[in-house]
Amino acid sequence: MGNEPRSGTDGTVSRRRVLLGTAGAGLTGLSGCLVRGEDSGLEGEIIIDGSDTLLPNSAAVAERFMWENNRVRIPVRGSGTGAGFQRFCAGETVIQDASREITSEEEDQCSANGIDWLELEVVMDGLAIFANPANDWCDCLTVDELNQLWQSGSDVETWSDLDSDWPDEEVDLFGRDSASGTFDYFTEAINGEAGNIRSDYTGTPDTNVIVRGVRGDEHAVGFGGAGYYYENEDDLKLIAVDDGNGCVTPTEESIESNEYTPLSRPMFIYIRLQELRREEVREFARFYLENTQETAREVGYYAVADETIASQREKLEDRIEEFA
Repeated sequence: MGNEPRSGTDGTVSRRRVLLGTAGAGLTGLSGCLVRGEDSGLEGEIIIDGSDTLLPNSAAVAERFMWENNRVRIPVRGSGTGAGFQRFCAGETVIQDASREITSEEEDQCSANGIDWLELEVVMDGLAIFANPANDWCDCLTVDELNQLWQSGSDVETWSDLDSDWPDEEVDLFGRDSASGTFDYFTEAINGEAGNIRSDYTGTPDTNVIVRGVRGDEHAVGFGGAGYYYENEDDLKLIAVDDGNGCVTPTEESIESNEYTPLSRPMFIYIRLQELRREEVREFARFYLENTQETAREVGYYAVADETIASQREKLEDRIEEFA
């Protein structure tokens, strides 16, 4: 798969792993700390927060931009889509990373604070269902089975509750917590409503915790961004998803063609429109759209279509005309 993160098979380490490894304290190690590069004349600070899932892509774009504009500082945090929107709508950040679209409640919060925004689609991603490698009984789950397993009030306790041929062993569940846009997307896609999920699963803001939980438990299953699976192929087993058209796994082809349903999704950045008065913000927004198809593949995501990028550039330029 051409855009899968590299995890050492050829002696390299993926950018996703580097960025996630250095971002544990909330700021990426490179964003805001470059001391070399080119002086373009631009200067200022562009604060980014939001989706932990989208953080590696935004950090990679920010790294490139700061190298070409070394007096611009771009700290990038990944406090979660929901928490990020709280800051964004309070006027504390310039750009919001989001693994889902803004909600009506968040729109109201932004409006109450006089915050206008521009939404740009920048990356495609897929949510993976993964199990322990010792799981030799389940290779595919239907959307209905996933719903039975994860819905609020579920009476599924063991694998045999889903299929009588499977082990009579308790299923241990791991997933993202309610502050995450990944949580919102998964629960809506599988259970029909954002936030609809059983109460006895282990929820966390960090997908790496999910990976460790599933890796250490023979009977566990979890969900998270597909890039995390490809970073840990030796430690996890990928479970295909059947939405009625056969079992499909998240790959570059199945995600970019929307064959992997219902767990393929676009991800977004939101730009505070008032900030487009600043030249460094305008140029960074343009740079993001120019580079995101390449950085997405570098850090383990999937590129949006050329026509999508073209439409997002047109949308951006229309708004820049209003504020420049």
